Amino acid sequence: MEKALVTAVRGTIIGIVWSIISSMPANGAAPATLEIYFIDVEGGQSTLVVTPEKHSLLIDAGWAGDGKGFSPGDPRNARDANRIVAAARDAGVSHIDYLLITHFHTDHVGGVSELAQLMPIRAFIDHGAPHPHAAATDAETRDAFALYSGLRSKAGQHIEPRPGDRLPLQDIEVTVVSSAGATLASPLPSAGAANAACPEHARPPIDPDENPRSTGVLVRFGRFRFLDVGDLSGEPLFNLVCPQNRIGKIDAYLVAHHGGADAAEPATFAALQPRVVMINNAPGKGGQRALFEALRHARGIESVWQLHTSSDAGDSNFPAEYIANVDDSGAYWIKLVARENGSFSVCNGRTKQSQQYR
Repeated sequence: MEKALVTAVRGTIIGIVWSIISSMPANGAAPATLEIYFIDVEGGQSTLVVTPEKHSLLIDAGWAGDGKGFSPGDPRNARDANRIVAAARDAGVSHIDYLLITHFHTDHVGGVSELAQLMPIRAFIDHGAPHPHAAATDAETRDAFALYSGLRSKAGQHIEPRPGDRLPLQDIEVTVVSSAGATLASPLPSAGAANAACPEHARPPIDPDENPRSTGVLVRFGRFRFLDVGDLSGEPLFNLVCPQNRIGKIDAYLVAHHGGADAAEPATFAALQPRVVMINNAPGKGGQRALFEALRHARGIESVWQLHTSSDAGDSNFPAEYIANVDDSGAYWIKLVARENGSFSVCNGRTKQSQQYR
C-alpha cells in the first residue's frame, strides 16, 4: 500500500513538473504574460493593463480625494491615485503610457489630476467631451472635465478613437468596440453569430447621458481575450450583442456599470460566454442582485470575482474566496495573468490564492 502511494505521489509530482516545463519556451525563459489589475477604487473603475514588454494601459482612474464628491487635493493623501500607483509598482512600471477614460463621470475621471502628480501620463484616450446635457446639469462632471481637459492639453498625445480602431500598443491588440454612443459597425473576426437570447428591446440605462457613450475595448493577447466597456449601457451595449454578436466569445469580462441592473441582460452573457466575470463594485454601489441572478443562470461561466461583498446581492454573493474585500479593512486588488496560449490565472489580493484556467 505504501509503495503504491509513493508511486502515485511521484507520478503526480512528475506530471506537475512536466506541465510547467512544457509551457516554457525552449530557451528556458518564463513565458510572456499579460497582467491585468482590477484595482479597488470603491465602486469607481481603475483597471491597469501591463503588456509583456511592460507597456501600460490604465483604464480610468477612480475618484478624487477620499471619494466623497469631486474634491481633488494633496496627491499624497489621494486614496485612489495611490492605490493605482501601488498596483503599477507591483507590475514594475513607473509611468502610464496610455490613459483611457471610458467616460467623464467622477468615479472614472476624478482621480486623474492627483495621479498625474504621482506618476507621468504620456497619452490620453477618450471620446472628446461629456454629453452636453451632463455638462449642463452635473456640476461635478463639468468641474472634473475642466481639470482633466487642462491636463490633456499639455500631454504629448491625445487620441479620440472610433469603434473598430486599434490603439497603438505593439505587443497586444486593443480594439475599440464603442465610443461616444457608437458601436462596431460590423462583427470582429470570428464573431457575427446570431444571438437567439436577444429580447426585443434594450434595457434602459440608469444614466442616459454619459454611460451609453463609454469607450469600450477588447484586449487580445494571443488566444486570450478581455472585454472592458466601462459603464456602457442601454442601446449601445445591446447593439454589441444583438441581434448578432459583434464581439465573439471572450475569456474575461469586466461587467459593465459596476454590475448594475442595467448590465444584467442575459443576452450579453449568452453572446460573450465569458469564462470569468469581474465586478468592480463597492459594498453599496453596483453588484446588484439582478446581475447575480443573471450570472447564476448564464452558461459557461467558470468563476465570478467581486472587488467587494455586495449589500444588495445579500445571499447571492459568490463565495468569499472570490471576493477581494469582504469588509472595509483593506483595499485589495484582483490580478489576472494571461498567456498567449489562452491559459490564465486569477489571484485574490486578500487571500494571495490563485485559480488557474486552462
